[in-house]
This record gives sequence, C-alpha cells and structure tokens, in this order.
Amino acid sequence: MTITTIGFDADDTLWHNEVFFKGTQAKFAALLADYADPDHLMDRLLEAERRNLGHYGFGIKGFTLSMIETAIEVTEGRVPASVLSQILADGRKMLRHPVDLMTGVEACVRALAVDHRLVLITKGDLLDQERKLAESGLGDLFDGIEIVSDKVPETYSRAFDAHGDGAAQALMVGNSMKSDVVPAIEAGAWGVFCPSEHEWELEWAEEPVTAPRYRRIKTLAELPQLIAGL
Repeated sequence: MTITTIGFDADDTLWHNEVFFKGTQAKFAALLADYADPDHLMDRLLEAERRNLGHYGFGIKGFTLSMIETAIEVTEGRVPASVLSQILADGRKMLRHPVDLMTGVEACVRALAVDHRLVLITKGDLLDQERKLAESGLGDLFDGIEIVSDKVPETYSRAFDAHGDGAAQALMVGNSMKSDVVPAIEAGAWGVFCPSEHEWELEWAEEPVTAPRYRRIKTLAELPQLIAGL
C-alpha cells in the first residue's frame, strides 16, 4: 500500500534537544553537590519527572519544576533561595537555546515533501515547540502540526485521519521507541526508529523487532531511500 503521509517527531529527530537537558542536569548536580552525590540526585530527579508527567506534561517547564522539587527534597527544605533562582535561570536559558538541526534533516524533509503530506507530531511545551519550528526553517514544509500532551495509538489514528489517508497509508519516524514507534505501529502505521545520541530513560521501550511495519535507520538521511523501497 502506498505511503501518502509521513509523521515526524521533533526533538532529537529534527533538531538537537536532549543534549541541553543533559547540560542543565550537570549544572544541577554541581549546585546540589553539598547535599547529594550526582548519581543519587539524578535518580531522585528521574523519580520526580516520572511522578510529575501527569501534572506538568512533557517539556522544559515540567523539567524545571521537577528540579526545584528534587532540590527541596534532597535538602529537606533547606535549599538556598540562590540555588532555586539559578535553577529557574537555567530553565529559562533552555527555553531560549538555538535550534540546531540534526544531520541530513533539511534535505530529507524537503525531498519527502515533494510527493508526501508531512505532519509534525511532537510532545512538549506549546510555545517552545512553536518557537523551535519557526526557527528551524522547516515550518512551511509541513501540511499539519500536532503538538500533543502524549503519544498513544489514538494520537496517530487521529492525526493521520486528519492530515492524510489514515494510519494504514502513513509512516511515523522518531527517536523514541516508546512514543514515536510502538504506538504508531499499534495504530496501523509504519514505525521507523531513528536513534539519537542521548536517550531519556522515560522514553525507553522494547524494540518491536517482529512487527512487519517496523524499520530502523541510523540517520534521517536514510529515510527517503527506505520509503522508496517499501
């Protein structure tokens, strides 16, 4: 069956993102070095992020609030105001970081836009994702934009019905097995995994190696050739 619609994840698929989180986590560990060793602190932060996803959603703002919460917990409420102020400043800095496209992204997206309908399907802060898309120079190439609170099979069914010919004639590509690949396949689409250098622990999932509609590529530059051969 012909693929007419292609869905793209944004963060760490089109442009670098997790590297900024890793850098901020390193600063966070330095700020709290007198209260917790780095490994323990990162474990507590991950617990807070997992706990808060249902309240704050995905993105930098929720991450910043989780850092503040973790700082209060590990210091038993004794965290200095100067540390909290620095955490907030680091969060604001993340919201201003420049957009740095992944290798081969622009050529790939432009090539596929000629014969396919393209849909950006991403999680995260609404304003932040809109800013990054605008600064990426890729916005005009997408026929649809979906900034969602989470990615489940129904997300892809709805998006590919709204912007294409349904999931059966669609393909989703991204760096998250849990959010971009598995639920897209469960919705009836193709799921293509394009791993990034940095992986967030909460986005891990088992690789669906036996799924007929699963594929894996090293970089997005390989996607046009992959699609041509399906």
